[in-house]
Amino acid sequence: MSALATPGYGRAFAFFREAAGPEWDAYTRHAFVEQLGDGTLPRASFLHYMRQDYVFLFNFARAWALAAAKSDTLEEMRHAASTVAGLAEGEMALHVEVCAREGIDKDALFATKETQENLAYTRYVLESGYSGDLLDLLAALAPCVLGYGEIGLRLAAEGRETPYAEWIATYAGEPYQAICREVGALIDGAIERRLGADFTAVPRSRRLAERFTTATRLEVGFWDMGLRGS
Repeated sequence: MSALATPGYGRAFAFFREAAGPEWDAYTRHAFVEQLGDGTLPRASFLHYMRQDYVFLFNFARAWALAAAKSDTLEEMRHAASTVAGLAEGEMALHVEVCAREGIDKDALFATKETQENLAYTRYVLESGYSGDLLDLLAALAPCVLGYGEIGLRLAAEGRETPYAEWIATYAGEPYQAICREVGALIDGAIERRLGADFTAVPRSRRLAERFTTATRLEVGFWDMGLRGS
């Protein structure tokens, strides 16, 4: 298990995170993340990542819309729909603002050609929803939403001076942390509704953890792509 205490994003996240083992640290403590925190990340690498991440988030929002369609209750549907809104109004808006200051307008941002790492990750998440049920989709979605929340909290707590403070503040801030808590509650409710309160003892929970770990590995590849730059 990661040395960092598990954030309060729910029982299922804690279970998945522990099952991911060293893969989780490889993601949340990747060199790209550490260089964001200490300010040594090259600006070109950051902007390359931001452009790719904007396109990623567009597909990620589509996956959350699919989660709403896969929902069995109105509560699940509301949670999924609010996450779509949070992505569009929060994360994606940050990308537009940062890139605009660098002379990259919204049209150019949206026209960014996806890298192989981006394609692999987004299509894996969408395929998880198309071929599976809501639990499969949520397990694939969770590393991105909740991992960024964990990363933001840690980097903000370290309090290092960095030109990427705006990025850190977005993910450490209360609006994003509220999304993380809501997503954690959604996953807990969905998994307990389908597998029972003692879900960790059910064989399917291990398969869901494997899906979570696969998505975590794809996050590592995404950071690799960002660090590599254009």
